[in-house]
Amino acid sequence: MRILLWHVHGSWTDAFVHGSHEYLLPTDADRSAWGLGRGGRDWPANAREVSIELLTLADFDLVVLQRTEEIDEVRTRLGVEPGVDVPAIFVEHNTPRAHVPDTVHPLADQSAIPIAHVTHFNALMWDNGTAPVAVIEHGIRDPGHLYSGEIERLAFVANEPVRRRRVLGTDLVETIAESVPVDAFGIGTEKLIDAAPAALVRPEIRTGGGTGPEARLVPHGDIPLAELHPLVAKRRAYLHPVRWTSLGLSLLEAMHLGMPVIVLAATEAIRAVPPEAGLLTTDPREMVDMARRLIADPALADDMGQAARAHALQRYGLPRFLREWDELLTEVADHGRAHALSRAAPGL
Repeated sequence: MRILLWHVHGSWTDAFVHGSHEYLLPTDADRSAWGLGRGGRDWPANAREVSIELLTLADFDLVVLQRTEEIDEVRTRLGVEPGVDVPAIFVEHNTPRAHVPDTVHPLADQSAIPIAHVTHFNALMWDNGTAPVAVIEHGIRDPGHLYSGEIERLAFVANEPVRRRRVLGTDLVETIAESVPVDAFGIGTEKLIDAAPAALVRPEIRTGGGTGPEARLVPHGDIPLAELHPLVAKRRAYLHPVRWTSLGLSLLEAMHLGMPVIVLAATEAIRAVPPEAGLLTTDPREMVDMARRLIADPALADDMGQAARAHALQRYGLPRFLREWDELLTEVADHGRAHALSRAAPGL
């Protein structure tokens, strides 16, 4: 099957394009959000960059939509109606932003385009109306069991933790870092140098020269994924204090790496993390206590990391993800062909 989709969420697309189909990724001269193409990713050859200007309806069998604006883009650029002239699926990556749980999904109460939620929590929190709904949980390409835990610090991976402070739980990171040191990785983490309390990120200068204790919170910035995984896996445990997100893929990646996890029990995390993999709690004090235990007991950390990896491979492995997507793609494509046939020959 030839599938048209935009490169919007890199980690999700990374898993999706490792299936058996041909994936057409629009490009433009500026490599903008509407023409990122492969984005320099090391993806299979069946994930091809194409100019949207050169596409016609004959070039693809189905479109996977991830932003509501893409519906108008397909109408305007290609002159076809998604879900009517071409089979379409809308992937909902996000939780509702406000007025939860009463937020009506933009595609609610229509039947032409099924909504594929990436978590059960998303499907539950959105008001989908009468729209057809599916849930296909995330899949992760296995980075391997890289965990060593040799560095007695926690790892926190997030993008824009200053701008998204409450959403990502950056305030909780700062609280926990007062007791157990934390290394922060991701886009915009360098802004913590100015935004976080000075005592956490700037070592003091002792009287008489020399530097003081190592910073409690160290931002490392944006690091390529191939380099990031080994660095994160050296930390004793992974910290996931996120209040409101669909499900952080960095959490699932950490579990794949074999890391024990300390997780705020919010949104889909309560389904993703089994008790034996670390800690799920809504009490930051318990997060601090668990972090101290894991720092003091490397064997316990390793046992929990093994459990986290086993669970992640079973629930969030790539084969299950691709199998479920194949089933949905086939169902929607078959329905679209039958619909097209009935339109062409209503008497059949």
